[in-house]
Amino acid sequence: MQVTILYFARLREAVGRTREVVEPPATVTSVGQLRSWLVLRGEPWSSAFSMVQPIRIALDQVVSPDETRLHDGAEVAFFPPVTGG
Repeated sequence: MQVTILYFARLREAVGRTREVVEPPATVTSVGQLRSWLVLRGEPWSSAFSMVQPIRIALDQVVSPDETRLHDGAEVAFFPPVTGG
């Protein structure tokens, strides 16, 4: 399964790229598992995703909980919470 990953804000800076296409193992079936798999890839992902601040995930442009299932061709975005006022 191919997944396009988009990185925003501090994650983009930490990883050093805005996007990448990956083929995670078949055992990675949810967006939360994808995040865990990225950490296991080592640097720079392990540092980027191990930061204390929360990280939001969107699957195909819809903010999604960790258990949301992936599909072939999915677009997964990782970004910090949005604040405003």
